[in-house]
Amino acid sequence: MVLALTVCGIVVALVVVGLFLFGLRRRLIQRSGGTFDCSLRWDVADQPDVNGKGWSYGVARYNGDRIEWFRVFSYALRPRRVLERSRIEVAGRRLPEGEEELALLSDAVILACVHRGTRLELAMSEDALTGFLAWLEAAPPGQRVNVA
Repeated sequence: MVLALTVCGIVVALVVVGLFLFGLRRRLIQRSGGTFDCSLRWDVADQPDVNGKGWSYGVARYNGDRIEWFRVFSYALRPRRVLERSRIEVAGRRLPEGEEELALLSDAVILACVHRGTRLELAMSEDALTGFLAWLEAAPPGQRVNVA
């Protein structure tokens, strides 16, 4: 009985520590400001796949001329993807369809992009999308930015 209570106590403590580390990591990512919730689907086909598969929930952070994207359910302090402003081409925007509505946040808008020849989709709120497009268009003079 004592052994079972000890094991349960250790499991509960590990869960609490794990949740604390998730929260601490998120605070560290957001500390520099300029973050927004953003789901990402990398290397997608030409036609949108509305089955909801392939989406990863994350947090994106503006860092100069780059967007750093971090997975939410990870302990890594480095970004999973880095998107350079001069290499992002916006191909279009759409609303979630079918099962995508269940896989994404309720107010999400999907932005189809190409980054260094790789097709990807970003899903974010309308407010975050407005900020993202403004950031893209605010590129320094001489940089090529394609916004559809």
